[in-house]
Amino acid sequence: MYDALIIGGGAAGLSCTLVLGSAKNKAFASDKKIGIIVHQKTSHLQTALFNNVLGLTPGTTGESILEDGKNQLANLYPHVEQIDHEKVLSITKQDDTYSVTTNRNTYLTKIGVIAVGYTNFMTIEGLEPYIEAHPRAAAEKNRIWLKNTDHLIEENLYVAGTLAGWRSQFAIASGSGAHVATEILTIWNDGKHVKVHDKVAG
Repeated sequence: MYDALIIGGGAAGLSCTLVLGSAKNKAFASDKKIGIIVHQKTSHLQTALFNNVLGLTPGTTGESILEDGKNQLANLYPHVEQIDHEKVLSITKQDDTYSVTTNRNTYLTKIGVIAVGYTNFMTIEGLEPYIEAHPRAAAEKNRIWLKNTDHLIEENLYVAGTLAGWRSQFAIASGSGAHVATEILTIWNDGKHVKVHDKVAG
């Protein structure tokens, strides 16, 4: 049983998971079990080249960000479980939890975050009722979103990144994932608003 399980290892999914992982020293998050299914084959970062992102060296590739992101998560927050080489097939609600089935296993989680790409090839059974044409993409591209309010699809089920209705821009997708993470942390903190920043000692 996970307290939070993130589906998707692109910009939004990794950003969400990094922020959740970084709260490990907070009393309300110290005992939470967090996991991410880091399926990345459909991430648009695979072919991206970045020259216009604050903090990234011009010429940084999306492919390197995907790999570095997984390593960053493993090195800084090893308590977060990375589930690799599995593709999510379905997600269904069971009482107060969600059952996430992959091509290899089934996982239970109290909170789910869907952070996969926004192509119309996204085929996770159970999400069909929420699929609509993407509001911020050219119609001829056949992009989709999961209808949501402030990233919330339904109780304890979130969507982040382009699939949440945002444009395919690295900084936007990353920020969307971080936003969802702070919403989850706020829930864990009994509704008291949370943000997590490390500071330089001095």
